[in-house]
Amino acid sequence: MSQGPLANIAKLVDATTHRISSYDRSGGNGDNIPIPAGTTAVLAEMDHPGIVTHIWCTFHHDDPDSRRNLILRMYWDDQEHPSVEAPIGEFFGQGWGTRYVYQTLPLAATPVEGRSLVCYFPMPFHKNARITLENDSDVDVKHFYYYVDYEKHPSIPEDVACFHAWYNQETTQPEDGTGKENEWEVFGKFQNNPSDANNYVFCEPTGRGHFVGVNYFIQSDTPIWYGEGDDMFMVDGEPWPGSAHGTGTEDYFNQSWCPDEVYTHPYFGTARAPGKGNDSPRYGWLGRTHVYRFHFEDPIRFKKSLRASIEHGHANCLNLDLCSVAYWYQTLPSKPFPPLPDRAARKPKPEFGSVDMHRLRCKARGTD
Repeated sequence: MSQGPLANIAKLVDATTHRISSYDRSGGNGDNIPIPAGTTAVLAEMDHPGIVTHIWCTFHHDDPDSRRNLILRMYWDDQEHPSVEAPIGEFFGQGWGTRYVYQTLPLAATPVEGRSLVCYFPMPFHKNARITLENDSDVDVKHFYYYVDYEKHPSIPEDVACFHAWYNQETTQPEDGTGKENEWEVFGKFQNNPSDANNYVFCEPTGRGHFVGVNYFIQSDTPIWYGEGDDMFMVDGEPWPGSAHGTGTEDYFNQSWCPDEVYTHPYFGTARAPGKGNDSPRYGWLGRTHVYRFHFEDPIRFKKSLRASIEHGHANCLNLDLCSVAYWYQTLPSKPFPPLPDRAARKPKPEFGSVDMHRLRCKARGTD
């Protein structure tokens, strides 16, 4: 029996196929909707059991931070708080409000220049569903084009869980008490870290379910390697070191030896790397890196809770600007997410580049 992604393509299913889209209801070619500044558009509502099978969208928005300021939310089965809440860019795998081509099995950003955003995560619901998009900016979205494809089913089995996605961000600080970024033992021996207490947390649900992946965005203002931090998965409240403890950031993302190149496997890879396809020259690992990992063959299962986290440098020794979107399935009710950072807090920080490096060098030489 085939177990691949097309294993059930020939199976007959008691369902009907439907689409909600932004097509021009007059029969013309104005196949889009506006979303005025400060408003929330309801993209889709379904009042029956079903499965969202595909989402596509593209848009024209003059806000330079539009991909951070358009907030995607999804609600399942009468739950008042969302099961999905994330900026539209990071949800679809586009970091820092930028655009670039990205291709994985469940998510993609496609030509031209990553302007079209695609999702194939199946999203089942037992009673009803609602998908919204908030324009949290001072600029109108002039044109928003979209498809939401879904199936109507007589019922969804009780053992089928609901899709969730959560955006988090943090500016981390060295946690060893010295304030120094001691990666690669530049300032002495490494500290030990027999804990996940100060790690960057990217998924922390309660309930029963399974974790299926993460988009992880790193902005580093140092040229030294950022990736010695271990990944840690604590299942059902267990103590450190947990059920699944890793050996380093690039190891968790199925890579090795401090990679700095674009590589896009359907399940894992590096979609953006410093100095690769960017305008500025490369200085070590200085700049922005986007890595991802999907657990379709090896989901992390939990019955009560999960705390998924990663060190920011070995023993949490680095100052990094991190953000992430985690993806998982779980039973309802799910706990509410922490408050989404406000617009000012979400604004991407400028990249630390060659001019900044030159100024630091001059300061160190006493010539500033």
